[in-house]
Amino acid sequence: MAKHIFVTGGVVSSLGKGLTSASIGMLLEKRGLSVRMQKLDPYINVDPGTMSPYQHGEVYVLDDGSETDLDLGHYERFTGSPLTRDSNYTTGQIYQSVINKERRGEFLGKTVQVIPHITNEIKGVIERIAETKATDDPTERPVDVVITEIGGTVGDIESLPFMEAIRQFAIEKGKQECLFIHLTLVPYLKAARELKTKPTQHSVGLLRQIGIQPDVLVCRTEQPISREDREKIALFCNVSLEAVIEERDKDFSIYEVPLSLLDNRLDSLICDRLGLKTPDPNLSDWHELLQRLRNPSHEVSIAVVGKYAEHRDAYKSIYEAIDHAGIAHRAQIRVGRIRSEDVEAEGPERLLSGYDGILVPGGFGERGIEGKVQAIRFAREKGIPFFGICLGMQCAVVEFARHVVGLEGAHSTEFDKDTPDPVICLLDEQRNVVDMGGTMRLGAQPTRLEPGSEAAKCYGSSDISERHRHRYEFNNCYRSRFNAHGMRITGTSPDDALVEVVEVPDHPWFLAVQYHPEFKSKPTAAQPLFAGFVGAAVQHRMKKRANASAEGTPAAEEQPTTPS
Repeated sequence: MAKHIFVTGGVVSSLGKGLTSASIGMLLEKRGLSVRMQKLDPYINVDPGTMSPYQHGEVYVLDDGSETDLDLGHYERFTGSPLTRDSNYTTGQIYQSVINKERRGEFLGKTVQVIPHITNEIKGVIERIAETKATDDPTERPVDVVITEIGGTVGDIESLPFMEAIRQFAIEKGKQECLFIHLTLVPYLKAARELKTKPTQHSVGLLRQIGIQPDVLVCRTEQPISREDREKIALFCNVSLEAVIEERDKDFSIYEVPLSLLDNRLDSLICDRLGLKTPDPNLSDWHELLQRLRNPSHEVSIAVVGKYAEHRDAYKSIYEAIDHAGIAHRAQIRVGRIRSEDVEAEGPERLLSGYDGILVPGGFGERGIEGKVQAIRFAREKGIPFFGICLGMQCAVVEFARHVVGLEGAHSTEFDKDTPDPVICLLDEQRNVVDMGGTMRLGAQPTRLEPGSEAAKCYGSSDISERHRHRYEFNNCYRSRFNAHGMRITGTSPDDALVEVVEVPDHPWFLAVQYHPEFKSKPTAAQPLFAGFVGAAVQHRMKKRANASAEGTPAAEEQPTTPS
């Protein structure tokens, strides 16, 4: 029977429950346990697929096509836990399922209520992830531990059904089978020059009013927590002193979090409380990646030109994948977050000069599109390594059509339905779609790469699978014209119906893909295309330095002209 860990949060949002949950999962896996991860979100949307990146951050897509919370990206980057649509549920999904059952008459005329019907549905999805196999592999191990993170903060009205459900779940399973970890804030008041434990006390008080006594407190803090303050927290929150875990802010890297929790013996405490007999974890690979981060051999600058650049979480997986590639090349990456609208207004020469690589990520809507096109033209003409992803690929096709193929009015029908040259058009299966949620081309799809292409060299294979999230595609009517002018189609769907990868061979590194490779990158295993892109940026930087040295140009002039 699987053990269950429930991670809740209090005081304020954005404390890092997802990162903490992922770190716990990693530590338990390093002890040889089979772990499954799950996020329960209290918002009423059925999934985040239709939510603005400014509201929710990025939408993280799984192999099975589920559009999920960005915390699942942390789960995949830190652990080997297989994620499926059972790994993320929202209030909207829970209520939708219960209402559908009521419409089918499954409740036999009973009054449908939050308790027991909604809470039973929530308990059911928690139970399901422990019992359902994630893959078709007959050798897949039974689940040892399920880690379920509850979104939001304790005391929120919308999260109450989830809190009540996990309270009931622990009673039904037995307290020895479940563990509650509560993440709180211990703020430091500069005026008083001291940490304040009262917010944590109030947060735990709210949790206990619901009927949940936390077993472990993970305390987020800027300053070290003294033994005296830990004793105060333990006394007033009714937990043992060893269960008050300090989690100090990490200035260097989020990848320090698992080692910090290990130093505080959180994994040992969890195993002791749940009766799990395991060996000590071996984190040699994690120490190695941090060593690479602390001791880079190179420094490069990458400009990410996007529609949502001011919101860091909108491109969370992009930034993480860039960092992973930097680890692989022992390169310190300085990322410039450039709004594509600013490129439109001020021009690429001013904003992008000095960067060693330019990446244009995905997005939806017309705003900032011309800025992306200008940035891509700048990278192509100046010989700067370029990487386009999803909409970034489509913009690369539009740019090349206008300025190389000679189709001045070329565009995507997403933004100009009357364009004379629709080089990007709607997928056939999308033409009669009415509902916006969950209806795009989603999830893992196979791609066949041209042998000898840059993409095939990066992957070391001609057959790959990557995750998709789009409605528009390269218009096949224009394939021959692009090939004739120097843009090669080097990746397609196995039936050759859909264009997946385009390259410009007569360029230091110009590659764009229709899919989202950032979702398959890990700190210990950089995604191949990101590794290739950052490697090209390193070479570009070294070449610039060599040229500057030969010409006697000051090194400061090599730096980007805009702040990162």
